[in-house]
This record gives sequence, C-alpha cells and structure tokens, in this order.
Amino acid sequence: MAKIVSVEVLQVDLAPKVKRSDAIQSFQCQETPMVRVTDSDGVTGTGYSYTIGTGGSSVIKLLDDHLVPLLLHREADEVERIWRDLFFSVHSTTVGALTSIALAAIDSALWDLRGRKTGLPLHRLAGGAQDSIECYYTEGGWIHIEDAQLVEEALRAKERGFGGTKIKVGKPHISDDVRRLSAVQRLAVAMAERPCRIHLLSW
Repeated sequence: MAKIVSVEVLQVDLAPKVKRSDAIQSFQCQETPMVRVTDSDGVTGTGYSYTIGTGGSSVIKLLDDHLVPLLLHREADEVERIWRDLFFSVHSTTVGALTSIALAAIDSALWDLRGRKTGLPLHRLAGGAQDSIECYYTEGGWIHIEDAQLVEEALRAKERGFGGTKIKVGKPHISDDVRRLSAVQRLAVAMAERPCRIHLLSW
C-alpha cells in the first residue's frame, strides 16, 4: 500500500467553444477545479469537476482549507473509505453543489490513481459489468438553437455513433418546445432501425 504524499489543487477556466444556453442561464465559462494526488510510489492521479461560471474559487477554497489536509498520509487505495471520511468531515455544509464538486474532483483523482497503478480501465475497476456503454450527444440541443439546426445536430450526432441527443426545453411557451422536439423526433422516426433517444433538460 502507498500513502498519499502530495496533493496539488488548481483551477483552469475554459471558454465554451459554442454558445450554450438553457431556460434560465447561459454557460459563460467552465471553471474547472482540478486535483492531482501523488502517492509514495511516485504515481499521480488527476481528477476534476466543473461549474458553469460561478463558484469555482469557493470550491478551491473548500479543497485547500478543509479537504486536502485530510488526504495527506492516507492509503491512496482506500478510495471508498476516503470519500466517506471526507463527506462526513464537511457534512455541516450540507450536500450542496460546492461540496459535491469538491469531493468529485478528489474522488476522480483517486480512481485515476488506482487505475494507473493497476493498469486497469475504470470500468474494470468498477466491476466490469459492461464492456461499453452508449453515449449521448450534449452539444446540439441548446435552447437558442433554431429547429433546422437542432435536426442537423441530431443527424450529425447519429452519424458519429451517439445513441441519443440532449435537447433543452423551457421556452416561454410550451408550444415552442413541442415544435422543436417534434422536428427532431420526426428525424428519429425517419432514420430506420435505431432512432436517436431524446434527453430533455429544462435547466
């Protein structure tokens, strides 16, 4: 077993490549809190989580002041035990977004470290119930996109092998949402054997 000897916390801000909008907000910036955990064998695991424009600095502060100090000298392989202990240590802040984002960055770093040390992919470490999963596309269904572009993006997602496409809903009138969804659904029906699923998100 190897103990955690150092933890690095940083934040990377990423501007979205395309405009992203839903019913209540526009995605301005991906604030990406990152954690690098190194064990006594010299192996490093990297994890991250993200916000859509606010709160990143608060996540970093929570990591630096309250969570990272509890990681040092722990057995790096005890991923589940560490998560439980860290979760309890911040239970007074409730299970809110900032806490969850901070814990996720640490947890994914520890899983990455475990995977690098064992040489196994994550799905094997998690039990290997499936060799693959079907993914869906998230970049084409923003609420500001017109019907024709929605259809075009759904078609592009299908051609690239995605099993579905996510469409945002929440227009001022429900008839606008129905019209947009119907346009994509007609495409799905017309595409023969395996139509795209549509994932609806109103926020």
